[in-house]
Amino acid sequence: MAASERKLQLLDFEKPLAELESRIDEIRALSEQNGVDVADQVGQLEARAEQLRQEIFSSLTPMQELQLARHPRRPSTLDYIHTLSEEWMELHGDRRGHDDPAMVGGVGRIDGQPVLMLGHQKGRDTKDNVARNFGMPFPSGYRKALRLMDHANRFNLPIISFIDTPAAWAGLEAEQYGQGEAIALNLREMFRLEVPIICAVIGEGGSGGALGIGVGDRVMMFEHSIYSVAPPEACAAILWRDAQQGPQAAEALKITATDLLELGIIDQILSEPLGGAHTDPTAAAETLKANILVALEELWQLEPQERRQKRYHKFRNMGVFSQVG
Repeated sequence: MAASERKLQLLDFEKPLAELESRIDEIRALSEQNGVDVADQVGQLEARAEQLRQEIFSSLTPMQELQLARHPRRPSTLDYIHTLSEEWMELHGDRRGHDDPAMVGGVGRIDGQPVLMLGHQKGRDTKDNVARNFGMPFPSGYRKALRLMDHANRFNLPIISFIDTPAAWAGLEAEQYGQGEAIALNLREMFRLEVPIICAVIGEGGSGGALGIGVGDRVMMFEHSIYSVAPPEACAAILWRDAQQGPQAAEALKITATDLLELGIIDQILSEPLGGAHTDPTAAAETLKANILVALEELWQLEPQERRQKRYHKFRNMGVFSQVG
């Protein structure tokens, strides 16, 4: 990646680290030009940079976690699919005349094991994001996902879903074609499926758009991903009529992996390379693959009816209820 491109993609909280790394590069360049040995000085600065990196990424606020989850270079669903699978064949269409590019899916193999993989797909740049509708599916996307999951259930293929969307598309056309019904149907039908279902939040898990493919036996989440009932900016606009209150909303929504694990919404947190999954996508994919394989081995040991019951009770047990009077 060119230095100018990397600079444009720097997040605010990364700038002190970037300035220090830039200073190290300048000292190295001057050393080469003048033939001066500055190994000790560079070593000290590199140690300081590593310490600063640890400090920054071990104490991120929920809003900073959201920035990382939305990073333009963060690995996408198709990035993970192509890295995880030895074979991959994308399947298209919802059998009703539509093929939503914001939802992708198909069959492949992970370590020789046939699986069905599907998920939200964002774009890399503005043009690609427009084509993918910024990873926000229409009703046809959820119907395509359900068609593929039914296919997996029929042929006894485990389902791996990758969650990465701000929300389902909320435009007028989406409502006209039954967005709410499409998501609700997926929620109901995913409890019915007999094959193992593993859901991985790889970036931004927003609203019902995320939950529409998020009912699984195992729900895992990368440490710098987020999962929420609504994007913090939208929540702030609703509660305070001010999207600038997003950081306050992010704190209240409990969107981070740590919060969600404590609340019992997810089952495990997947570690990321220091600096985020985009700094080393291959390492992130290896972590994801290893945990998927472990989960599949455990889930295949259960009978289909037992898997369904455990899945049902897992979600029924979420939340705290109280009765007044």
